[in-house]
Amino acid sequence: MNRQPIHSSVIVSAGYDPGTNTMDVEFVSGRVYRYFMIPAEMFEALTKADSAGRYFNETIRERFPSQELTEL
Repeated sequence: MNRQPIHSSVIVSAGYDPGTNTMDVEFVSGRVYRYFMIPAEMFEALTKADSAGRYFNETIRERFPSQELTEL
């Protein structure tokens, strides 16, 4: 999945697959997580948020199933 840069002190990049409603998020730690059942509007909102980290923490983190990706 192609990721685009995110201007954030927490998130490096994020990508979205509309066919599967999955979103990959790369954090400054280097870890990449895949989030499932993410509506396209939520990904758009993340990319446009004034604070992507805050939006992510308040709206996505701990609210959607996720899996850490070990191979890119």
